[in-house]
Amino acid sequence: MSTPAFNALRESVRGTVIEPEDEGYEAARRVYNGMVDKHPAAVLRVAQAADVITAVRFARDAGLDLAIRGGGHSAPGFGTVDDGLVLDFSVHRGVWVDPREKRARAEAGATWGDYNHATHAFGLASTGGILSTTGVAGLTLGGGIGYLARKHGLACDNLLSADVVLADGRFVRASAESEPDLFWALRGGGGNFGVVTSFEFALHDVDTVHVGIVAFPAAEGIAVGEFYRDWIASQPEEFGAFFAYHQAPPVPFIPEEWHGRQVALIVGMWTGDLAEGEARWAPVLKAAPTVGSLVAPMPYPFLNAAFDAANPPGLQGYWKADFARELSDDILRVAQQFGSTVPSLSTANHFYPIDGAVQRVPAGATAFPYRDVNFAPVIAGAWEDPADNEANIDWVRRYWSALHEFTEPAGYINFQDADDQARIETNYGPSFARLAQVKSVYDPDNFFHVNQNIKPAHASEGAEAAPTEPAPA
Repeated sequence: MSTPAFNALRESVRGTVIEPEDEGYEAARRVYNGMVDKHPAAVLRVAQAADVITAVRFARDAGLDLAIRGGGHSAPGFGTVDDGLVLDFSVHRGVWVDPREKRARAEAGATWGDYNHATHAFGLASTGGILSTTGVAGLTLGGGIGYLARKHGLACDNLLSADVVLADGRFVRASAESEPDLFWALRGGGGNFGVVTSFEFALHDVDTVHVGIVAFPAAEGIAVGEFYRDWIASQPEEFGAFFAYHQAPPVPFIPEEWHGRQVALIVGMWTGDLAEGEARWAPVLKAAPTVGSLVAPMPYPFLNAAFDAANPPGLQGYWKADFARELSDDILRVAQQFGSTVPSLSTANHFYPIDGAVQRVPAGATAFPYRDVNFAPVIAGAWEDPADNEANIDWVRRYWSALHEFTEPAGYINFQDADDQARIETNYGPSFARLAQVKSVYDPDNFFHVNQNIKPAHASEGAEAAPTEPAPA
């Protein structure tokens, strides 16, 4: 594409079109994962929904691949594309709260930090991610596991409506009453069906919560894991907490001699009566000898941002994920084996509980179908030096391969990497056929394919999936 061609786009939008020759292009083309090094033909910093309509039609007519960037956290780097057009929502981050109706509407570039800041002013929240820098859009479209999931369901379970620009440039509002098939598909089906420009969520009373971050030596991981699986199953849904392995961060409540050493963690919060918080956390502190702990009442947004400092943009990244019905002895054994060798300060291995409210949603009610599993294990590798790519990717792959022997065939789509495209049908399981049918209606030409791609149902069964770039080995 030549500059004159993009001048036509530039003259038709209120946002900023940035090409390779323009100042700021290097920053505009970057995404959160520093391993992703792509060069789009242009980046459009969206100013309003009208820009999206214009850009979708422009890209279709020009035969350009289109990438959609909300928060930009996608591990495979689906927020950018070589030689195509990027829709960048990074300045489109508004959040509007209706405290009377307990609803919030977020623009497509909003992060969970933006969202929590707006809703916490009214003592309200809904299920978001584990990092405040994660985008509202990507997390919700892939399902959305978070601290509040046991009590209030997934992020997509709290979605009430979405404004969407379709592949033909039409603008629709999807909800239970309008475009219900599209609304069903958006709740877990990813970015396959259109460009969502805003999201409307139900809100819940969540204000100050009793936070806990309790660290144990990694050598105690099996004992801690055994405690955790029994303890979390016995806790009311007001307790949202995950089991994890990390390297201990340099924070005041962990002794300096433990900084950078492998630890097992239980992290979460009690959202019930604050007067009960200390007693609720007491058994965790006795699960095994501790390295250090932070247990105290705090505003909910604090916990959502607690891991941000260890995960700045620009790190190298490679992720894997599965579902597990239970934390079996075999799973805990493998987790302890690899958790004792976590290779970097920013690498995280979490086991998220997805019981409670998540399981009360019928399996077919949304595109996220896994309502009968209790945990979502994720392995999020992140590190600074590209020279360490081969070793760190190998660690993630070996860990996932060993764990996968004892987990379900499918995994949480938001932690799938580019080389997991071959798992797409398995990952969506009983929802896949309907998703492919909805794709045929709303995107029959597979225009939106820079994602964990679902081909339209009419595509031949033997056709190859949309190409994705495997991570370097």
